[in-house]
Amino acid sequence: MPEFITELLNQNQVFTATTMLHYWDGLVTTVQLVFLSLVIGLVLSVPLAVMRTVRNPFVSGPVWLYTYLFRGTPLLIQLYIIYYGIAQIEGIQDTFWWVIFKDPFYPALLAFVLNTAAYTTEIIRGALEATPYGEVEAAKAYGMSWMKRMQRIILPSAARRALQAYSNEVIFMLHASAIASVVTIVDLTGAARDIYSRFYAPFDAFIAVALIYMALTFTIVFCFRLLEKRMLRHLKPLS
Repeated sequence: MPEFITELLNQNQVFTATTMLHYWDGLVTTVQLVFLSLVIGLVLSVPLAVMRTVRNPFVSGPVWLYTYLFRGTPLLIQLYIIYYGIAQIEGIQDTFWWVIFKDPFYPALLAFVLNTAAYTTEIIRGALEATPYGEVEAAKAYGMSWMKRMQRIILPSAARRALQAYSNEVIFMLHASAIASVVTIVDLTGAARDIYSRFYAPFDAFIAVALIYMALTFTIVFCFRLLEKRMLRHLKPLS
């Protein structure tokens, strides 16, 4: 960090070079946690959404039950169950799984993945079912198989319709990641809590982290707006 910035920060009691680095570490942890949970959740949700649209109840039923459970219970409760519940499984501390799950980052990641995958599954399922029937009939008339129709017609069309709703899910996950601090993860909220407990300055600590969350949110909104312009440009008039 440049010396003049260090001197400027050290002129106040709360925002020093040390505390700003602490915020930076929390920001990195938050971005890692949210990014990984969204990527893994999206990869899982696409096949689950396709299964959800199948008329066979033995295929769609388990997916419905999964989405119902994770959309019907608070994310905080899910995090507590996974974080504290895994440790109660008999014999797990003697297996290689304990090397992974004794770190609070991975139980939090698992809770976030399962939660966002449930919501994203329903978003994509709604977009799939909203595919115009004429597009499907045209693909059938062209001789496309079910897999080809999914790859070339239905999924690309559903992705465009689901984009706006999915952007809200991404923002929700960013804001919901603040609860990760309750299981000792030092994310942005955890860093603000540490700084508050050290300097007894709740307004300074939490307003600063709120501004960081706002900056991240507006960055996400801007990126999705660019993506929408690219994916939905065929809907704009030629003029």
